[in-house]
Amino acid sequence: MKKTLVTFVLAASVSLGATAAHADILSDVKAKGYIQCGVTGGVAGFSAPDANNVWTGLEVDFCRAVAAAVFNNADAVRFTPLTSQERFAALSAGEIDILSRTTTWTMSRDTDLGISFIGTMYYDGQGFMVRKADGINGALELSGAAICIESGTTTELNAADYFAANNLEFNTVVFVDQDEVVKAYEDGRCDVYTTDASALAAERSKFAVPDDHIILPEIISKEPLGPVVRQGDDLWFKINRWSYYALLEAEELGVTSANVDEMLGSDNPAIKRLLGVEGDFGTPIGLNKDWAYQIVKLVGNYGEAFERNVGPSTDIGLERGLNALWTNGGLQYAPPIR
Repeated sequence: MKKTLVTFVLAASVSLGATAAHADILSDVKAKGYIQCGVTGGVAGFSAPDANNVWTGLEVDFCRAVAAAVFNNADAVRFTPLTSQERFAALSAGEIDILSRTTTWTMSRDTDLGISFIGTMYYDGQGFMVRKADGINGALELSGAAICIESGTTTELNAADYFAANNLEFNTVVFVDQDEVVKAYEDGRCDVYTTDASALAAERSKFAVPDDHIILPEIISKEPLGPVVRQGDDLWFKINRWSYYALLEAEELGVTSANVDEMLGSDNPAIKRLLGVEGDFGTPIGLNKDWAYQIVKLVGNYGEAFERNVGPSTDIGLERGLNALWTNGGLQYAPPIR
């Protein structure tokens, strides 16, 4: 019995030690002077580097927003491109501080992997892309077609379920990396490319002749895509969560990167609290009282980030849809800062 007790205590100590090693991420981040952010290798509009290795995208902007809140410097962030297979291990091992990589929020991921989802940066769903010349008008016509899929994603299970439910022959060509999937589709090694509809639009925008490819109308799944942090550090979780909410709250209140300085003089109590003019909502989460002001000043609000990265005026051309604010018929909603 003593041996059993000692073994249990030692195991508990090891577990607590492992948790403690990552229990003060804010201090670790401040000590090194930047946030390490895990992203995709390159999905236009979400996270992709340019020729000078400058990263841009909606998910990149989330990490920049957290850097603005912590450092008053949106550029105090470095990016680690990760495959679907690598992403959760890298987060758990402490190789990255935030995972902001087109990651779908599911129950099993939320409960089994020792991670916490911050919120939904983009409400998405899985779709299918085909060549216009093939004359396919809907997903129910895809029986027996060769379908390119990235392994280690929710895409595989969603597609398998859809084909089984509709008694269609399921024929996949599986690749480890999304770039391999896209190249295989472009090279004609498969007839169909399936992934999140936003990613399909992003990849199509980079094709030589985008109009030669169509995204079918069917959306076969719910894919709430959002940033993730390790469990075990509640403060770091709250910093990330409220950075996300600040982006939404700023848009709802009409505070933008262009007018944020003018808004410091607003009589609206909600704007005063958001920008740190009234009350101190930064200290409880280890930040300065103007943390949200810094986010809006240096990154903008959610609507600004959406428009410049994936909105209708970009090559990707996505409408807000479900990603509109709740006041405009969408799902994006932030609890009040008060």
